[in-house]
Amino acid sequence: MSTERESLVAVAFEAARSAYAPYSQFPVGAALQFDDGSVVTGANVENASYGLSLCAETVALAKAMNEGRRGGLVAIAVAGKDETPIMPCGRCRQMLSEMAQLGHTDPVVWSGTGDDAVEVRLSSLLPLAFGPDSLDA
Repeated sequence: MSTERESLVAVAFEAARSAYAPYSQFPVGAALQFDDGSVVTGANVENASYGLSLCAETVALAKAMNEGRRGGLVAIAVAGKDETPIMPCGRCRQMLSEMAQLGHTDPVVWSGTGDDAVEVRLSSLLPLAFGPDSLDA
């Protein structure tokens, strides 16, 4: 596993420690790396009304947007409570895709460690994604 991947996955595991997951007991952390080398993290936030819960990736994206970021997303790491790889849900794939489309990037998505580690491009997780350019058609 590359040092860059190991480092970003470790940051995602650290972010998962901040999760508020009293219902699922499944903490998730996300780390978004941008083309300037900066990293923005997030952790899932559950709610007793389950539909109002926020995924780690959504929290990280909201933080990045609030910092004024519009594109530049080059890598995404997602980590749960153990080394088993997990991937962003459909909603998060869509939201991550929009950030990527704003900067015309196709970020790599990393999860897990060791022999089970997964590395895929966001476009393969959400092919033919709907985005800002779709509204111009």
